[in-house]
Amino acid sequence: MSFEELSHTADVKIRARAETLEALFTDAFLALMQVVYGTDRCDGIIKEIRIESDNIESLLCDFLSEVLFISEVEGLVFSRAGIAIENLHLTAVLHGEFFDPLRHSSGTEVKGISYSGLIIHKDANGYMLDILFDV
Repeated sequence: MSFEELSHTADVKIRARAETLEALFTDAFLALMQVVYGTDRCDGIIKEIRIESDNIESLLCDFLSEVLFISEVEGLVFSRAGIAIENLHLTAVLHGEFFDPLRHSSGTEVKGISYSGLIIHKDANGYMLDILFDV
């Protein structure tokens, strides 16, 4: 994992760096799950999702929003993801478990993923992301 939480006045701001888009999206996914549920997350349930968007920023926001929706509606806490991106199509295999209030209640409620301040930048070292989670 290569992400860090940055200081922000009202929301949770995350910065991630990775060599590939798939790794960058994975880090953003892991950051979201850690913010919401903490670090005690296991496998056992598999969920596959597919997302298609108009641009890479929308693809990331749509993916994280779908993960957040599934997590809340189905009561699932995800620990890892296998992500494949081809053009603007994403396939993710999510691994997780059912929510356990004794283990997963230490995080912060995230209401949504913000486009405000969203930056995905590519340079010679790979990709860098700044993203806000609305809390």
